Amino acid sequence: MKKAFYAIIVLMSMSQLTFGQEQGKFRVGLDLGYAMPDGGGGILASLEPKYNVADNMNIGLRIESAAMAKTISADGVSLEASLAASISYSGTFDYYFNSGSSSFAPFMGAGVGYNSLANVGLDIEGFDSSDEVEVDGKFGGLIRAGFEAGKFRVAATYNLVGKTEIEDSEIKNSYFGISLGFYVGGGKWNK
Repeated sequence: MKKAFYAIIVLMSMSQLTFGQEQGKFRVGLDLGYAMPDGGGGILASLEPKYNVADNMNIGLRIESAAMAKTISADGVSLEASLAASISYSGTFDYYFNSGSSSFAPFMGAGVGYNSLANVGLDIEGFDSSDEVEVDGKFGGLIRAGFEAGKFRVAATYNLVGKTEIEDSEIKNSYFGISLGFYVGGGKWNK
């Protein structure tokens, strides 16, 4: 028990030496999390290289893959739509509410980009057949908020993606994501 306690103290001390960001530096983040579309769930993973335009602002390119399964109701029939991994490419901007005095930095951000949606496989409840419907990509955006502590990041993101129309029904492609991650590079939170 004592060894675990000392290990945690050492790790926390080391993280104080490697936190933050400085203007003019690059950083790369990796996030993993849970995706929550309307009526379903899945997993997400994202890679985001960024450039710090100021000590409390950065711009980046987020590449995110989200594999989700959804349940859709149309005309009283329950359809289960399973999606393979969709990929989004978004330009992002984050603003940090940090004066440089702490390694804890709350942030808010937004972005716009293109979502390459996977084909939709439909399983109709009560029937033996299943169909696959081809889906076009959509332009969309995102809004997010969270915090960074040291080099670790927690974020809640709402991904705004246009609806897909299939015959007499619509599939909502927007989803909410909660992610945990870390980043490498970026400098220190100080002036």
